[in-house]
Amino acid sequence: MEPVEIIEDGLLLRPWRASDADAVHRACQDPDIQRWTAVPRPYLPEHASGFVTEFSARAWLTGTGAPFAVCDAATGELLGSCGLVAIDTGSGSGEIGYWTAPWARGRGIAVRAARAVARWAFDGLKLRRLIWQAELGNHASRLVALRCGFRIEGRLRLADPPPEGDVEGWIGTLLPGEVPDPGTTGPAGPGTLQARRAAVFGRPQPVLFAGAGAGELRLRPMEERDLDAVVDTCRDADTIRWTSVPDPYDRADAESYLSYARGAWAAGTSACYVVADVDDRYAGTIDLRLSPTDPLLADVGFMTGPASRGRGVMPAALTALSTWGFATLGLARIEWRANVGNTASRRVAEKAGFVFEGTARGGVAHRGGRVDAWMAGLLAAHLS
Repeated sequence: MEPVEIIEDGLLLRPWRASDADAVHRACQDPDIQRWTAVPRPYLPEHASGFVTEFSARAWLTGTGAPFAVCDAATGELLGSCGLVAIDTGSGSGEIGYWTAPWARGRGIAVRAARAVARWAFDGLKLRRLIWQAELGNHASRLVALRCGFRIEGRLRLADPPPEGDVEGWIGTLLPGEVPDPGTTGPAGPGTLQARRAAVFGRPQPVLFAGAGAGELRLRPMEERDLDAVVDTCRDADTIRWTSVPDPYDRADAESYLSYARGAWAAGTSACYVVADVDDRYAGTIDLRLSPTDPLLADVGFMTGPASRGRGVMPAALTALSTWGFATLGLARIEWRANVGNTASRRVAEKAGFVFEGTARGGVAHRGGRVDAWMAGLLAAHLS
């Protein structure tokens, strides 16, 4: 396959040159590129030289890929990398990949470049589909894919997961006719709910503060040191009676919960917190779970450690987490449910401002059956 150049939307996409090696080496020292791509670590000058000469030339020659240097069309400055990392002419499918140099971020480089490559792949190579993949948690790459018109189809287990990363990834597809025109905003543009949440979940989970003083209670990500307290709480008779935690509950169950909490933040589906007292000791857990069908809706679940009950811990934590959900995630409504008869949980919800709305017959699954559930809701409008 003959290398080509593409000029579109202020960018020049061209085959790599030996003279690009220094800039590539400098860009690939960036922690984000090393974290989210498959570049060698440490990234040495010989890696950059091999990429821009041998690897790039071989991909074009064999027709197995189409790697482009992304440059400013006016100045020629190297801004990033974008191209087809795999081409299957038999099925008419290709896979796209990209990174932006740290000195060029915040200018929509990856979006403009990926759209240009996608348009060329469909018009020039006559491909019938493009695939995008990224490790779970790479919200910046996911947002670029959305802005290029990719439909995120779901999740898949990665064939070669990074040692310190997630074993799962997202996958999306793009078909001819779905690429937004140059210069247009397209889906998931700046200011949209998707862009807002990508910025939140693309960063480390924040610590929240609750209670009658700025540091009285802390909501922080769960850690390994919390697991013994989680086990103790989940073996408590009241926890077993009113929740669906495994019974008996052992250390492996707590480790699975920790894995779920970390994966849910990476996926952008839930914010799971440990409620810690002024001495940073475990007092309970609380989860804010986003609805998979309604982007403005979430529900909450919580459990309080036996030693922390009756001290106002959970109402303060629920108030803080709900306020954060409305202000930061743009939620419109948060729902609470509990088995009928769980008056302690209901008091927590009502103290946090939730309004009781009724009873759902057979509303929740519980220990192999269905039980009636109380329901309450909190609206963003009620906090303004």
